[in-house]
Amino acid sequence: MKVLIVDDEEMIRAVLREYIEFEGGEAAEAEDGMEAVRLCRENRYDVVLMDVMLPRLDGFSAVKEIRKFSQVPVIMLSARGEEYDKLFGFEIGSDDYVTKPFSPKEVMARIHAVLRRGERQKPQDEVYVFEGLKIDVRGRNVFVDGEKAELTPKEYELLFYFVQNAGVALSRELLLNRVWGYDFYGDDRTVDTHVKMLRGNLKEYRKFIVTLRGLGYKFEA
Repeated sequence: MKVLIVDDEEMIRAVLREYIEFEGGEAAEAEDGMEAVRLCRENRYDVVLMDVMLPRLDGFSAVKEIRKFSQVPVIMLSARGEEYDKLFGFEIGSDDYVTKPFSPKEVMARIHAVLRRGERQKPQDEVYVFEGLKIDVRGRNVFVDGEKAELTPKEYELLFYFVQNAGVALSRELLLNRVWGYDFYGDDRTVDTHVKMLRGNLKEYRKFIVTLRGLGYKFEA
């Protein structure tokens, strides 16, 4: 387990490093967003812990840059617990969000949950085609009428789970468990927000994701 800790507070980096190394992992550190982007370009990490409020380049902007070349799991760290910040973090491609002050044990639990989800979601050799919607699982590409759709990692995983279970009624709780993981600290609004963003990217093929009032969703093609 190789983790990049991005935080401008030396004490926080030191505490997290201690816990990561205690569990046999490796930890690298960055003090600002620009340094984080550079390190992610030059090295491979299993998880990135990214503070939101950073000098030179804030955490949200850093994640946007990292997502241009890497799908490394990112857990946001922030003293701001507003719902908008959390949803924006998910929208730009982060995998989890922890509000300060936090317990290092909780952060470690989140790291392990993200890694377990990654193992469960390894791509298979499958290509799905529904009219003008094409989903390439191994390549992690989605095409809408021949044009590549820019999905966040979580939007892709959600769509992949939908098509794997086409015709099956899926509750919001089930989607949280299967796509985000049993250890995810979220609620139904997380699912609804990601479904809304996914539908927007699928354009006319949003019709395949059917809302089941009072329950959840179903993929019908």
